[in-house]
Amino acid sequence: MRMHADQLTVSLETVRGLVHDQFPRWRGLAIRGVASEGTVNAIFRLGDGLAARLPLQPGEVEATRRWLRAEAEAAGELAGRTRFPTPEPVALGEPGSGYPLPWSVQTWVPGTPATADDPAESTAFAHDLAEFIADVRAIDTRGRTFRGGGRGGELRSHEAWVETCLRNSEGLLDVDTLRRLWTDMRNLPRGDSPDVMAHRDLIPGNVLVSGGRLAGVLDVGGFGPADPALDLVGAWHLLDSGPRRALRAALGCDDGEWLRGRAWAFVQAIGVVWYYERSNPTMSRMGRRTLARVAADACVGRHL
Repeated sequence: MRMHADQLTVSLETVRGLVHDQFPRWRGLAIRGVASEGTVNAIFRLGDGLAARLPLQPGEVEATRRWLRAEAEAAGELAGRTRFPTPEPVALGEPGSGYPLPWSVQTWVPGTPATADDPAESTAFAHDLAEFIADVRAIDTRGRTFRGGGRGGELRSHEAWVETCLRNSEGLLDVDTLRRLWTDMRNLPRGDSPDVMAHRDLIPGNVLVSGGRLAGVLDVGGFGPADPALDLVGAWHLLDSGPRRALRAALGCDDGEWLRGRAWAFVQAIGVVWYYERSNPTMSRMGRRTLARVAADACVGRHL
C-alpha cells in the first residue's frame, strides 16, 4: 500500500536499468529489494556492501539533487566519528530508466532494525545508545546552528502541526489526554542550551541491533545542529522505563533537557499514528507505543 498520495513506483527492473546504464562497474552485483518501514526512500541492496536509495515522492530534479548532496555531506561528516557504523556516501545517480529523480548509493550497514529486534528491555543497549548520542554531541558544530527545518529548534513552532495531528487522531487516540500533555510541553524553555550536533531521527527503523546491542545507525542525512534534547527521542521510541533511566544517567541529563526530549518524542510520534495507520502499520504502532510511554512518564512525573 502506498504511504503517500503521490508516491513514485520503484521496481527492481528500474533499479537494474539505472545501475546498468550509470554504474557499469556494478553490473555484476545482485540487486534485491529491501523490506523497510522507511517513509522517504525505496531501498535496494547492491551486492553485499552497497545500498541504493531512491526518493519515493516527486520533486524538482535540481532540488532533489541538492538534498541528496546535503545528505551525502552529512553522512560523510559523521562517518568514523563514533564506534557504531553509519552509512557512508558512495555515489549519486541521475534520472533514467523511467525514474524521474536523482538517487544515491551508500555503504550497507549490517544489523537488524530495532523494529524487528526490539531492544526496549536492554540496559546494555541503552548504554550503547547513550554513547552514540554523546559521541555525536561531541562533534564540532563549526559555528553552525539549527537551520529552522523540521524538529530541533523551538517546540512551540510545531503548534499548528500538533493541532492538525490531534484533530486527525480523533477516534484513534485519547486526544483529550494528549492535548493536555501538549499544553504542558509546548512552552518548555530552551534556556541557555546551545545547539549541538545531532542525528535528529533516532526512531526504531533507523537503529540496528545485534545480540541486544547497538550495531549501527541509519538515515544519517539529517545529521546537523539542533537542540541537545532532540536525540533523546530515542529514550521513548526505543526503551522501556528501566533502560530509559540508565540512558539518562549515562548522559547526565538535567530535568529541562530530559523534559524537552520527551516533548520532541511526542511531536514526532503524534504525526505517525494517523498518517501511517493503514499504509505503514509498523510506523503507526511505533507512534502509539511512544505516546503511551510519554503519557506514562508524564503521569508519574505529576505524582513525584
